[in-house]
Amino acid sequence: MGMDRRRRASLALTLNFIALFFAVSALTTSYWCEGIRKVAKPICTGPVAGRKAHCIRYNSTSINDSRLVQYIWETGEDKFVLRKFHSGIWFSCEQNIDLTGEICRNFINVPPPHERGVLWLCIVAECLYILLLATGGILMSIEVCHFGNVIDGLKLNAFAAIFTVLSGLLGMVAHMMYTTAFQLTVSLGPEDWKPQSWDYSWSYILAWSSFTACMASSVTTINRYTKTILEFKHKRRNIEKNLKIKQKLLELDTPEQVWDMYISTVPSAAEEMLDLSSSGRKLSESSVFLDLNDMVEQGEEYC
Repeated sequence: MGMDRRRRASLALTLNFIALFFAVSALTTSYWCEGIRKVAKPICTGPVAGRKAHCIRYNSTSINDSRLVQYIWETGEDKFVLRKFHSGIWFSCEQNIDLTGEICRNFINVPPPHERGVLWLCIVAECLYILLLATGGILMSIEVCHFGNVIDGLKLNAFAAIFTVLSGLLGMVAHMMYTTAFQLTVSLGPEDWKPQSWDYSWSYILAWSSFTACMASSVTTINRYTKTILEFKHKRRNIEKNLKIKQKLLELDTPEQVWDMYISTVPSAAEEMLDLSSSGRKLSESSVFLDLNDMVEQGEEYC
């Protein structure tokens, strides 16, 4: 039973560390969402050979003459360029106009002012999620390395389960808040940021994988705590029953009374008597069990 509890503790601790690693990785990366922005090409400047694929080119050096622009139906060139972007909790980055390199901006300043409160709540919830998850992992580590009193281990187990469950709830709320904040930014955000198409990326998957591992760790911890408490209660109940049987046997004087008490206790303590008949142990001062064969022989001698 002790080895089983220790294996469960190791499993819960491993899941907790996996959840913590995924949560930190998701928080520090900016690939929660990825997409494409459709941006109008700028006016070409400099030599004709340079950047002609990513800007609108003129037939003349007179830039002010708008009649000399080569339109799409004349040249077959598109006047828009598709720029990839990716966004996280902290930063939003997109490709440069020539599709080489990236330019990043602070994502906290991208949402409308009246919607930034949701993003700030998301950041606070994510930080609390990681903090509580780390606290639960520390308590689990102490419990795994603890070889003292079992009761102290159960107390550490209970507190670790509480912290892990609370962190999982905060993580779920934080991820949902970011989803809401990003969708509001797509709908109401600035025109120079709005994407044409987007989807969730690997950092977002890491965040929800962290939540899944966190809840699995909390369920394992709670299950281990509950199973240990039930085992202790079952042992205590069996010990109390055995002590009562032993006390009644010591109070009896004649073999007839012993036989009558034995017959009367079979229906109420069937599990104990079946264990006694299969194990073949004899009653002594240090044991609370009876042997069915011995009791039968005592009854025959008395008769």
